[in-house]
Amino acid sequence: VVRADEPTGALDRAASSALGDLLVELNRDEGAALVVVTHSPEVAARMDRIHRLEDGVLVPAREPG
Repeated sequence: VVRADEPTGALDRAASSALGDLLVELNRDEGAALVVVTHSPEVAARMDRIHRLEDGVLVPAREPG
């Protein structure tokens, strides 16, 4: 399990993209589960499942498939 809290928060676009590639590869190639907290729509879009917090409540925003 990889838990990442704002992993791209202080990175430029190129480094953010490279880190996103690494996270996706860890999931795909090594079977690592990812739990990523981010404000970045680009990073979130690369994940299989997206949930968001609304007024302190966890809301499923998009499911796989």
